[in-house]
Amino acid sequence: MFEERKLLIATKHQKELVIAPLFWEEFRNYYFTSDAFDTDSLGTFSGEIDRKEDALSTLREKCIIANKATNCDLVVASEGSFGAHPTLFFVQANEEFMMLKDFKNDIEIVAREISLETNFNGKLITNEADLLEFAEKVNFPSHAIILKPEEKNFSKIFKGINTKDVLLKSYNELKQEFNSVYAETDMRAMFNPTRMKVIEQVTHKLIEKIKSLCPRCSFPGFDIVNAMPGLPCENCLLPTRSTLSYLYQCKKCCYEKELHYPRGIKFEDPTYCDNCNP
Repeated sequence: MFEERKLLIATKHQKELVIAPLFWEEFRNYYFTSDAFDTDSLGTFSGEIDRKEDALSTLREKCIIANKATNCDLVVASEGSFGAHPTLFFVQANEEFMMLKDFKNDIEIVAREISLETNFNGKLITNEADLLEFAEKVNFPSHAIILKPEEKNFSKIFKGINTKDVLLKSYNELKQEFNSVYAETDMRAMFNPTRMKVIEQVTHKLIEKIKSLCPRCSFPGFDIVNAMPGLPCENCLLPTRSTLSYLYQCKKCCYEKELHYPRGIKFEDPTYCDNCNP
């Protein structure tokens, strides 16, 4: 269904460097990118344009815009978010969604990856020593930095800074004009190798989902729609909150299949039992 078709990778941040080789290896897709649309119009990491929708809705809109601008009926795109981990609240995380949208066959397949590997950071800078300390902390110069007067002040902004000379020059220019400087990591993929690795990881996940076919109708994207708790405790045998099974569902014929013991164990450690360890 997908082999040897033209594939539009909807990005202006060089994500094709990690996405294209994986799709070529698996499906022999001839990829291209396009300047006929601007994905930044849906939101920027530096804050000048706020993202109005959630990540998944924004990603879907990105694919639709790309399709309308180029008439390519097979589009892949990704959308990242940065901030507190959904369960480890004091830890920064990078959440990446990636979508393959096949307009010809009306197929939408989505993969998600959450990684603790991120240098996402921002700080109000008071002097050059403070700036260089921040730069070292965020893996500069392999990872670029953005400078602006304040966190929410976009009247003058320097992006993609990846040399010490430019970093200090930009800092001094802002300091002289505004008397304050805010530094933050540039999270655009081509300026952030750590994020690029997460995009590569979610590409692998997406490809595996594409290859997962419905046992009944062979439609691609046969995937988990629900995780069922209830794995019994090894000690008291009462159900725990740990996953007992995954429910898979076909997006086309709605066939469902339940897979028990997805972690390969039939009992949970009593440490995670609310009865044994309340």
